[in-house]
Amino acid sequence: MTKFSHYDVILGPVITEKSTLVSEHNQVVFKVATTATKPAIKKAVEAIFNVKVKAVNTIVCQGKVKRFRGILGKRADYKKAVVSLAEGQSIDVTTGI
Repeated sequence: MTKFSHYDVILGPVITEKSTLVSEHNQVVFKVATTATKPAIKKAVEAIFNVKVKAVNTIVCQGKVKRFRGILGKRADYKKAVVSLAEGQSIDVTTGI
């Protein structure tokens, strides 16, 4: 995999109250491509951030059905990955890559 494809797998960090709470347990939450697999996510995070990944858990979030001017529409589905880092490793998602 090239550097370009690593950046195609990891779309960006998820900054929410819940994701900051899991950061205390040495975990980081990323929005990833819907076609990304756990091994691909692990390899991309290790290559981009130079850290050791212990485990990857993924969540497929279904888009909400919303109404706009009386017409039903659906937001896009997306995938999140909760990446557990090895002891002593950390990623600061508030800074740029």
